Amino acid sequence: MTDGLDALTVIFTEFYYWMTVVLMFLIHVGFCMYEVGASRYKHHQHTLMKNTLLIPLVTITWFFFGWWIYWAFPTGPGIAPSIMNDSAALITDETLFSAKWQVATSDIMAVNLGDHINGVFWAAFLLFSWTAASIVSGAVIERITTFAFGILAIAIGSVFWTIDAAWGWHFDGWMVKVLGYHDAYASGVIHAICGGFALGVLAVLGPRIGKFSPSGEPRNIGPRNPWLVCIGLFLIYTGFWGFYAACNIPIFDLGPEYGMEGTTFFTATNIYVTPTTLSGITMNFLLSLAGGLLAGYWVSKGDPFWTYSGGLAGIITASAGNDLYHPMQALLIAAFGTWCAYKLHYWVERRFKIDDAVGAVAVHGYAGVVGLVICGFVLWGYPSSGYAGYAAINPIGMIAGAIIMFCILGFIPGWILAKILHGAGKLRIPREVELAGLDYNINEQARKDERAVASSNR
Repeated sequence: MTDGLDALTVIFTEFYYWMTVVLMFLIHVGFCMYEVGASRYKHHQHTLMKNTLLIPLVTITWFFFGWWIYWAFPTGPGIAPSIMNDSAALITDETLFSAKWQVATSDIMAVNLGDHINGVFWAAFLLFSWTAASIVSGAVIERITTFAFGILAIAIGSVFWTIDAAWGWHFDGWMVKVLGYHDAYASGVIHAICGGFALGVLAVLGPRIGKFSPSGEPRNIGPRNPWLVCIGLFLIYTGFWGFYAACNIPIFDLGPEYGMEGTTFFTATNIYVTPTTLSGITMNFLLSLAGGLLAGYWVSKGDPFWTYSGGLAGIITASAGNDLYHPMQALLIAAFGTWCAYKLHYWVERRFKIDDAVGAVAVHGYAGVVGLVICGFVLWGYPSSGYAGYAAINPIGMIAGAIIMFCILGFIPGWILAKILHGAGKLRIPREVELAGLDYNINEQARKDERAVASSNR
């Protein structure tokens, strides 16, 4: 019976993560539609191609070194010993969770009948990586080179977000142990870091031609397609269900894990192996979405773009603590975070002349930071993890975590990489190309083809 139960648990877990990957693929479909809806016709095909190429680029680099980074560096720069082997440095020993098993040549990084989990868990994290790169993609549309975006996509998708996940989104992460950092559904680990990274790139990339008047007043660049924006964001909401699910272990016996030999306690857990319920987080997800949509509609005076974006901002704001919040807390936190994101977007745009084409820095970055800070106060004193000896959730630790995510691992690397690409002349497309449109050659060829077909039919 025990062997049968173990086998059933493994099969269920494997299928569970496989389904989360399928659902999360919709996030990428949604981002493609969302960005096209926010871009002008003359840039549509380039916008789609840029967001398509990140899939192979990030997938290959994630396979070769991204997944390894996550398992190799949870102890950070020698800050906190591992609970696995007492090491405070690179974890490469023979334990089950060692980075030794996550190198590209490992036995479990391929078809292996002795392992049913690593591949689907790897894929779930890979889809997080695609999301990280797509967040940056939307902010920089209509003026970045494909080459530059490819470099930036690899950097955020397979390096920097992976480092922050190792530090703050790992059961062995030093930020959880030392700071009491808690980020169950990635307000900071995905969203704040990507918003910060995008802001760093935008600070160097500069605004689109015509975005600001000679006096410095921002202009709304259109046309935008509200139907594509709406459908794209609804697909992202749908994919976010898979995202939330992938942030959990669906069924786990915590008795032996917490040293209670002979005690069986099966439950779902979050990424920190702390008990939660899929039922509870479903309520919190929906209330977060509702709070964000209502706040977005109210603060933007019914603007469709910000109403739909507000739903996403609301989910992101509440995500840090949605494994522990009451549903009404999730609703109110989501609404407040959406209001903050909207106000900060336009303040930064006017004050610093930052042209964020889709509001990605606001919806992901500012909302994520606000969500981390709020989590530190609302859940003050709650355990950051179920393991003994870890710091409790607290405001100082969460604020420090927000700074690490948004600034240290986000804004600074994005700014430095953009500076290097700009210095090499590889960051921004030429002015004449931007004015004519990145799709100019494709569109002109299509017109020639149409004329040739029409003349042959006369």
